[in-house]
Amino acid sequence: MRKRATPMIEAVSLTKAYGPRIALDDVSFSVGKGEIVGFLGPNGAGKTTTMRILTGFLPATRGDARVAGFDVFESPREVKRRVGYLPESPPLYPELTVGDYLTFIAELRGFSGAERHRRTGGVMERVGLRGWERRILGSLSKGYRQRVGLAQALLHDPPVLILDEPTSGLDPAQLVGIRDLVKSLAGTHTVILSTHILQEVEALCPRAIVIAKGRLVAQGTLPELCALAPQGPWYLAEVDGLDGPRIGSLAEVDLVEPLGQDGAWRTFKVFAKADPRPAIAQLAFASGARVRALEHRLPTLEEAFVGIVGRE
Repeated sequence: MRKRATPMIEAVSLTKAYGPRIALDDVSFSVGKGEIVGFLGPNGAGKTTTMRILTGFLPATRGDARVAGFDVFESPREVKRRVGYLPESPPLYPELTVGDYLTFIAELRGFSGAERHRRTGGVMERVGLRGWERRILGSLSKGYRQRVGLAQALLHDPPVLILDEPTSGLDPAQLVGIRDLVKSLAGTHTVILSTHILQEVEALCPRAIVIAKGRLVAQGTLPELCALAPQGPWYLAEVDGLDGPRIGSLAEVDLVEPLGQDGAWRTFKVFAKADPRPAIAQLAFASGARVRALEHRLPTLEEAFVGIVGRE
């Protein structure tokens, strides 16, 4: 069994109630040092509430949380010194320039003089804002406002980053740059990343946490989560000369679904209790049929997500 890294984020039985409404219900998880973990859930699942609790912006009704070894409720200032937080809507002052805003954030973080200049210049370089120092924040596109928000989160080089929809509003070219930046943080920073974009999790996160209706419903590596899809692993068969019923008659096969046809070649999705590929190949040979592909396929993260959330 793979040894888990030292926890940098720990949530234990976190609960948040707004009067009679329970927004977060007994949620527990941990994120190891240097991990990049996806935080998934439909709208209203409780993702943003969890992130606000972990960063000390919102008190929990019940439960405990520790970040970088400090209790969020007992030592909120120590936590804030060690966390970079990018909320879904970055807290920007539209009348300031990019340079003035980041200088202001650097001063709030306690940097001055040459160190302040080094920090602001370095973080603008990292997020692709070099040369944008004099641009007014209110004139920027959503994608560039997102870059400024990421810059303020990174400015003090925190060991923990909590990112709520970090690529929201970015065009495809910008996405590549921000993804590369987040990937580069692995190992030296602990990152929990909330997103609605499942491809984003597949590109960046070896592990993910899924919540729905305020409850934790699944967590694990991406292959572990994919294995939770309702239909499970399946096999793709591309054949000429075999039909679905004949493939379905094999002892190993539970279900056959047609996927399409390309000329004489027919494609089937095969669910089986044991690997059916040798039996399909033998049937094809005995029947004079042809085989173009026999492949083992895992469910996609999207299929697993829909199945996991759908159960709730």
